[in-house]
Amino acid sequence: MSRRGDAPDAASDVVIVGGGASGLSLAQHLTATTPTTVTLVEPPDGPRRPPERTWCYWDDGAGDFDEAVAASWSRLRIHGADGDRITVDPSPLRYHMLRSTAFERLAYSRLDGSPGARVLRATADTVRDTADGAEVRCTAPDGRTLTLRARHVFDSRPLPALPPARTQLLQHFRGWFVRTDTDRFDPEVADLMDFRVPQPRHGLAFGYVLPLAPDRALVEYTEFSRTPLTTTAYEAALGHYCREILELGAFTVESAEQGVIPMTDARFPRRAGSAVFRIGTAGGATRPATGYTFAAVQRQSRAIAAALRDGRALVPRPHGRRALAMDAVLLRALDTGRIDGPGFFTGLFRRVPPERLLRFLDGDTSPREEWGIGLRTPIGPMLRTAVEVPFLPRRTHPAPRIGESRR
Repeated sequence: MSRRGDAPDAASDVVIVGGGASGLSLAQHLTATTPTTVTLVEPPDGPRRPPERTWCYWDDGAGDFDEAVAASWSRLRIHGADGDRITVDPSPLRYHMLRSTAFERLAYSRLDGSPGARVLRATADTVRDTADGAEVRCTAPDGRTLTLRARHVFDSRPLPALPPARTQLLQHFRGWFVRTDTDRFDPEVADLMDFRVPQPRHGLAFGYVLPLAPDRALVEYTEFSRTPLTTTAYEAALGHYCREILELGAFTVESAEQGVIPMTDARFPRRAGSAVFRIGTAGGATRPATGYTFAAVQRQSRAIAAALRDGRALVPRPHGRRALAMDAVLLRALDTGRIDGPGFFTGLFRRVPPERLLRFLDGDTSPREEWGIGLRTPIGPMLRTAVEVPFLPRRTHPAPRIGESRR
């Protein structure tokens, strides 16, 4: 069976459409734990293939992708708007950074070693149910039409429009990979949120610094707001942050990345047909209140593989109902301005044990722990918002150009 490149029409147990973080993760979990035959459909080289991206997550030990990790940090830091610094050690958790090129290289090497795996470079045109499964019609790089048939299809392509939501914000950002003339960074500490940047009239803004070496780092400017900025505006904000706040001195920008992630309480359908399922951001894997996606994709991929191994076809919820309900309240409170965003997040890191807080952001806390965290937030505005949210109408919002960077 062919690996990468062209392939004839064929039947598989599973076809995965899209080879980003979610598609590649599911392919690896399926071929590693089940005797399933898997065809992964990826767009050929060209404008349809996204640029290199950055994904981050935390875990508490040896992970599935350690050999592809670009850097990791044992301590995290928050800078309040007043300049106050909060440095925490979330042990046993560490914060990890993956670059998409290294992740893809590792995934391809694993799929190449699996007799049931095939990677097909083609453009997926249509996905539909059939009498005995599903069918994906593709266009090969030479213009040929290919028809792939499978018992199940998992589609990770972005939705053409986001589902109706009560609240929709965007997490939008631009980052520079910088090299400084002198050592300016502590490779053991990642700055998750630096609120010393000027705050927008609506929403919040922060800097984000991931040191790769004493003289190298990914430095980003991020906003949670309703509308992305122009590239010129991002560049100006990054320049101010690097020169006036971080005081980096002389530095060189080696490369840049930019993205937009939806922060929405929309209900993402995980099923698009009897045998067609949505995964990744298209299936609701992005955590509404933070934009983190990678860890949820891994949980979802493991659960899908386990279900197929047991003879069941399903895509479980990437996030629990309690987590989504809390996120809906937080998004509304931020959107209405009832809470001060920088003060809210700074307060959480100041008052909640860091390991518990990171588990909370991953949806891995008990109701008792969540109650304790809730008591450390602005209770009045949050309660008012919690009472209001169930009665808000869901409306259609313009769909952003969704990126997979950073989270």
